[in-house]
Amino acid sequence: MVVRRGNLTRERLTMRVGLSFLAGVLSLMSAVLPLVAQPSGAQPSSRGAAVKLAFARAEHLRHGINASMWFAQSASDYTAARTDKYIDAADIRLMAKLGFDHARLSIDPEPLTRGPVGADGLNAEFLGRVDRAVDEMIAQGLAVIVDVHPEENYKFRLRTGTDGVARFEALWRALAAHYATRDPKMIFFEVMNEPEVEDDFRWAGIEAQTIGVIREAAPENTIVAVGAHWDSLQDMLALTPFADGNILYNFHFYEPYEFTHQGAGWSTGWWRYTHGVPYPATDTDEAAMARVLQEIPGTGAGAADRLELERYFLNDWNARHIRLLVDAGAAWAKGYGVPVVCDEFGAFRDHSEPAARARWIRDVRTALEADGMGWTMWDYRGNFGVVTKAEGEAAVPDAAVVAALGLASR
Repeated sequence: MVVRRGNLTRERLTMRVGLSFLAGVLSLMSAVLPLVAQPSGAQPSSRGAAVKLAFARAEHLRHGINASMWFAQSASDYTAARTDKYIDAADIRLMAKLGFDHARLSIDPEPLTRGPVGADGLNAEFLGRVDRAVDEMIAQGLAVIVDVHPEENYKFRLRTGTDGVARFEALWRALAAHYATRDPKMIFFEVMNEPEVEDDFRWAGIEAQTIGVIREAAPENTIVAVGAHWDSLQDMLALTPFADGNILYNFHFYEPYEFTHQGAGWSTGWWRYTHGVPYPATDTDEAAMARVLQEIPGTGAGAADRLELERYFLNDWNARHIRLLVDAGAAWAKGYGVPVVCDEFGAFRDHSEPAARARWIRDVRTALEADGMGWTMWDYRGNFGVVTKAEGEAAVPDAAVVAALGLASR
């Protein structure tokens, strides 16, 4: 999940001219990439077989849900008292009942490696709770993406020194060996959520080494590779596929942030002031634009922020705009002959109009499916959730979101 935006490397399109330009770029990519990238047919037969296996495994990641804020993103409380209630067996059964075919299980490496640890360097008590979640998901027919999802300090050590890299590889050596004992068709290993490594080449080296570590410990499992920064579409497009063929490539999709992160107080400062931002948005919706722009206070920086929000309307954010962006990922996948998934997309629900949020979710989901990509919505019960769940009560699905995900018709 994106929690910062100040350094994001996303590019803006400028109204219809920009969209036409992108369409031309996609056409060029489709023509050029097969020549440059050496699709899987040009690879040695062993790699070709591995790529074929990755495509087959990707079929079990068609429509999934993020089991987030559970074993990760809760640095203040990883006690059993909390994790046993936040998501439980009834919730996992509901995930399967709603029609999800997989779950992405985020795990913070800090509590996993906090003492006391065993010979493998892992905390057996915490890992045991994770195991119960994994095994219940598999029992319900859900494949599981095991996602290493660290906090900022862990990432800082990874990008600034060798000890952080060694620590990361040791974690994966133990974690992959532990889960290699389960059905490899049902367990996927995602190298890291949003690494935030500024140097793309450094991350490429770390990821290649880590993939080797995982593969040595778990020869049969499919790995999910990610880009260097925030797992954006641009990050994935900057990747060159690895020699290991049994890999899926992943990106996250939250465009446009002006809509999906309205009211969010943890990232770009002015987002916290906005609410009721419409979707889709056009420059002809002048009344809505004027109302929303007035939500951003102040002069100086406030004026610059209002201009940025105004561009949201001028860029005509709609289903076609989203589809063209997703098409860029599909062109990359086709050019390299590798499978691609989107294992995060969602919209903050606390300050968005429910019908607009459902429209955005539907448009992203249908764009991904039109390009043959599996998806994993962010998230199950958090403030981007598909359900609401009060303390001690059963989860209640959001019918409009379930329908937007196409699950009601499955």
